[in-house]
Amino acid sequence: MRTKRPLGRTGLSISPLIFGGNVFGWTVDKPTSFDLLDHFTAAGFETVDTADVYSYWKPGNVGGESETILGEWMRARGCRDRITLITKVGMPMAPDRKGLSAAWIERAVEDSLRRLQTDYLDVYLSHKFDPDAPQEETLAAYQKLIAAGKVRAIGASNFDAAQLRAALDVAEAKGLPRYEVLQPEYNLYDRQKYDGALRELAMTEGLGVITYYSLARGFLSGKYRSEADLGLSPRGGGIKAYLNERGFRTLQALDEVARRHGAKPAEVALAWLMARLGVTAPIASATSLGQVDSLIKAASLALAAEDMAVLEEASRY
Repeated sequence: MRTKRPLGRTGLSISPLIFGGNVFGWTVDKPTSFDLLDHFTAAGFETVDTADVYSYWKPGNVGGESETILGEWMRARGCRDRITLITKVGMPMAPDRKGLSAAWIERAVEDSLRRLQTDYLDVYLSHKFDPDAPQEETLAAYQKLIAAGKVRAIGASNFDAAQLRAALDVAEAKGLPRYEVLQPEYNLYDRQKYDGALRELAMTEGLGVITYYSLARGFLSGKYRSEADLGLSPRGGGIKAYLNERGFRTLQALDEVARRHGAKPAEVALAWLMARLGVTAPIASATSLGQVDSLIKAASLALAAEDMAVLEEASRY
């Protein structure tokens, strides 16, 4: 079926697609979340990405809703040992609940472990760079968690090349654990943050790379082709910026390749990421069983060199 891929030097191997848990407690309720996770794992996938801040932004939420649902599902199914669990720390949820200080990481990890109903995390990510916390302090906090068996590997999300380089240098100089996983925003349309220096660094250092916004907030599904379509989902508002010449050119290329394979544009967009050198696995979320089926299909879609070239050319800046 699908070959697992090493997640950098973490010692973990994962399927080439990760379920995005940002929807749990936001656009899908608990029973639907359970159904989606059941369907995803029944197809042979095992990795789920969440964060302490999900879904803080929904009115009435305080953060931790996604982790709580995921924890209840793992407990109900008795499947923690079969799941590769990724969560994050650092995004602001309150004035005293943010950043990458040692004091907050020590509190936040206990909160996450409690919500997730587990005693360890497979991967713990710094959710974004914190200019107020020295990298050495952050990595030393993670070192304690790794030594205590609470975290297996660490990584960074939303770091640029200079920030990641500095973190790797501090780890080496001080004998601290290094970030082994990078989570950048990256997809067929949004390529500028990862392509270039950051991608080169990740590949040189042998990091595992898991991409978020892998479908450009849903734009690459082909569902949004005019401003009239923006009301189709709660995420529609973030898609207006994609409705330009380059965006339409990219959709046209996705349509062309999708027709060739009897696939959907979203499946082709994810298959492009899975085939891209310097990417271990994209993260993608789903709100219906049909969308999960589409994710599953994407992981089995083999693009030819000609397909890759068409997509590369269309999405060029």
